[in-house]
Amino acid sequence: MEPIKEQFPILSYADFYQLAGVVAVEITGGPEIPFHPGREDKPEPPPEGRLPDATKGSDHLRDVFYTMGLSDQDIVALSGGHTLGRAHKERSGFEGPWTSNPLIFDNSYFKELLAG
Repeated sequence: MEPIKEQFPILSYADFYQLAGVVAVEITGGPEIPFHPGREDKPEPPPEGRLPDATKGSDHLRDVFYTMGLSDQDIVALSGGHTLGRAHKERSGFEGPWTSNPLIFDNSYFKELLAG
């Protein structure tokens, strides 16, 4: 990523992650999402324990995110990207994909979440 960052120093790493998400959603059949740069990189990661446990269901998501002041609509927007890709244990504590087909943008993450 460093060679690309050097070519576009005005963009933050957070912007690059956001842009990667925008492109991933689009090329996997999802909607076109406008990209707006301007995110600020943080020097340290957030404290441990602030993110939900990936092995628990929708009630757990609500418990965690309601304490942050988020609505159900916010939770859907924030969590919806989990239909794509997979997690890595060394980064999140969870290993593997969240859906049976992590290369297709659809609502399977929510179907599986609600199914328990």
